[in-house]
Amino acid sequence: MLTIFSSNHRLHHGSELKDGSLKPSFENPQRADTVLARVRSERLGHIIAQEHYDRSNYVAVHSERYVSFLENAWQEWAATGRTHDALPLVWPVRDLAIDHEPGFIDGKLGFYAMDAGAPITPGTWEAVRSSADVALTGAEHVIDGAKGAFALCRPPGHHAAREYMGGYCYLNNAAIAAERCLSRGAERVAILDVDFHHGNGTQNIFYERSDVFFTSLHGDPSVSYPYFAGFTNETGVGAGAGYNANYPLPPGTQWDTYSIALANALRRVQAYKPDFLIISLGVDTFEHDPISHFRLTSDNFIQMGEAIAKAEIATLFVMEGGYMVDEIGINAVNVLQGYDSLVR
Repeated sequence: MLTIFSSNHRLHHGSELKDGSLKPSFENPQRADTVLARVRSERLGHIIAQEHYDRSNYVAVHSERYVSFLENAWQEWAATGRTHDALPLVWPVRDLAIDHEPGFIDGKLGFYAMDAGAPITPGTWEAVRSSADVALTGAEHVIDGAKGAFALCRPPGHHAAREYMGGYCYLNNAAIAAERCLSRGAERVAILDVDFHHGNGTQNIFYERSDVFFTSLHGDPSVSYPYFAGFTNETGVGAGAGYNANYPLPPGTQWDTYSIALANALRRVQAYKPDFLIISLGVDTFEHDPISHFRLTSDNFIQMGEAIAKAEIATLFVMEGGYMVDEIGINAVNVLQGYDSLVR
């Protein structure tokens, strides 16, 4: 399987406000480098650099003002004399104004953020843009006939909505790739999110559309981040009614339970008859992940890849979460090897 990778991901690593204290983010450069090392050691396939794409691909999914914010946020922050990571100060909750973009960077950070887990650093924009281009490059290869490709994206993307960042995510790589497929002639695209955390951003982007079917398996949001999205009654609205399916699962979920939900989700995907399938590949469902609470084993990720392959849809895997760094490479590549074993 072809892997697309950008070393620009190393330009971004910051702090997050978690458990009441400021600490280095769990989402760090070692994650992608560990996965890449495993891709190489297992001889998964060719590794190529990303192509470079116009920002019009980003604003096809996100708003112009949001993309402009990401491009300029660090410069605006640094212009105040601050050199540490930029994090939000205040959020427009409940009855506060939610449509008017503030003029000052402190207000903008809260306006465009869902949490304090997406820091802006000097290298964030270049890393974020390159990550989206990794996904776009992978999409192009699948569009052009590859049965599968792996976009080793970092930073991840599935928590990034049309107009907000959060959960380590800035541009929604999977959504941008899906939109690219549609612009290149696909009629329907399905996105299956297997990250432990619900892909609230992807759901937000496509919630009123029927040309992208989104389904997610994740920790029950009543007790798991992002807390405010991912419930079963969220099925889409308007033209998107019926094209969104969530499978929240309880703490301690093991493969016997997870595999049933995965099979149900894949049946929905097959019934939709998409031209392409995009997998938001988070491996933080691993039993020893430090910020999640499922109990999948490394062998289960091989079974996951095999199950996806049986859907017989050209598939782009887009890297999302997974924070037990020692095993993240093993688990991500196990999914890809399981998939490859049935499509060659």
